[in-house]
Amino acid sequence: MSLLTNVMDHSLDDGYAEAAARKKAAGESGLPKTLRAKLGLAAGLVLAALVVTVGAAQARVAAPVVAKERQELIDRIDKETTSADKLEGTVDDLRDDVSARQRAALKTSGGSGQADLVSMLSGATAVHGPGVKLVVDDAKEASAGGGDNPRETADFSDTGRVRDRDMQRVVNGLWAAGAEAVSINGQRLTALSAIRAAGDAILVDNRPLVPPYTVLAVGDGKRLSTRFQNGADGLYLHALEDNYGIRATIAVESDLRLPAAPSVIVRTAQPRTEKGTL
Repeated sequence: MSLLTNVMDHSLDDGYAEAAARKKAAGESGLPKTLRAKLGLAAGLVLAALVVTVGAAQARVAAPVVAKERQELIDRIDKETTSADKLEGTVDDLRDDVSARQRAALKTSGGSGQADLVSMLSGATAVHGPGVKLVVDDAKEASAGGGDNPRETADFSDTGRVRDRDMQRVVNGLWAAGAEAVSINGQRLTALSAIRAAGDAILVDNRPLVPPYTVLAVGDGKRLSTRFQNGADGLYLHALEDNYGIRATIAVESDLRLPAAPSVIVRTAQPRTEKGTL
């Protein structure tokens, strides 16, 4: 308590107190004494006040202009967003129309059975049937890694995240095991689908997905599950589980429903006819 009492009674260091007392006794102060110094101080104060006043006046004059420009920018963004939404709706309608025309053309040329088969295999038609449900997720202790793009790090153990190349191997393994239709998080895959990374996200046909990644594959469920898990890509997934903490579960399902993919528009390939055959 004596220390606290001493601090409260002598809040100013003794050395500072003695210096202040000497200045007071000598008649010294922080203010200028000569007329020239006083005039200089007054001029400096006037100049500072003038700068502050001019700045405030300019800010007041410019404020309505800035507010107007900001509102115009907001209105322009809202207008362009509405326009983009309308265009997206038009694109969806055109895709549906193209799909309907393709199905009609196939029925005309090859019969209903062939048209349905081609439509299912191309991903243009929603399908359902038995198969497997595979859920792949990042490790529990997954981190963002040390770089700007953790999915491209050379050492997977630095991140614990599922990478685009991992999902590529999973999907290819399911196709090789006999899958007839595959989707990831509701995105139907086709022969032209691409799985790649952009920053922290995995993209499927340029649409970002977030973990966990649910892969649905239609086919002979038990056979599909066994062949996938015993294949090279299934063993690769097991290695990710054992070594890096990736979480994966696979289950045989009696009825899976996969949506249709956006219409696949063929721009380059042309049918080749020789002696009445394609």
